[in-house]
Amino acid sequence: MNETLVTVVGNVATPPDFRETAGGASVSRFRLAATVRRWDRGREEWTDAYTSFYTVWAWRALAGNVVGSLSVGEPVVVHGKLKIQEQERDGKRWLSADIDAVSVGHDLARGTSAFRRVSQARPLPLEPVRMAGMPVTAGEVIAAGGVAEATRAAGMSS
Repeated sequence: MNETLVTVVGNVATPPDFRETAGGASVSRFRLAATVRRWDRGREEWTDAYTSFYTVWAWRALAGNVVGSLSVGEPVVVHGKLKIQEQERDGKRWLSADIDAVSVGHDLARGTSAFRRVSQARPLPLEPVRMAGMPVTAGEVIAAGGVAEATRAAGMSS
């Protein structure tokens, strides 16, 4: 079955929240408001028509980046898989539109944004590795006269 991919432009309507699932996966969620604007010929100005609301779900690394980057009211572009769900609550039928986000970003047509790459944390080696006579501990670096002197003594250029 094919999935429906959509790209929605709108504003962040609720603060993104962050959770971890029982399996340890990160997930964040926020509401996105997308308002249709139309040209009113009689008044000769743009007017708001109707607003559609979507619940945006972000997973794993995207979840953390969404929480760290988005605030209520900011213009965003969301690309992902659309899911329309039907539920029954208190005897009433409800429809919800959810987007499993593949990509989320600020809408640069309406402002500027500064990008910061997030580096993946890497575990340190358990045992220090000695390279060509280079000191391993901070004490050995100091005893060798500092990093520059230790590098020179090992025959390496800085």
